[in-house]
Amino acid sequence: MSLYRMVAVIALLVLISGCTSLSSVKPWEKGVLSRPEMTFEKDPQDAAFSEHIYFSREAASGGNGVGGGGCGCN
Repeated sequence: MSLYRMVAVIALLVLISGCTSLSSVKPWEKGVLSRPEMTFEKDPQDAAFSEHIYFSREAASGGNGVGGGGCGCN
């Protein structure tokens, strides 16, 4: 191996090893992002009610925020 190729391989290994995380971030370590006011829904009961209506109407769960009634006319 040439010197440049060896240096490139070592640099690549160092960069790849820097991308791995040995520990996960706990919710209380996230600071501002873990505050209740940072959620998308302002009222959790209203969000649960909207999800229930969407589930009842579409016979599916998830996919909130998607427009249309499921008929394909949009």
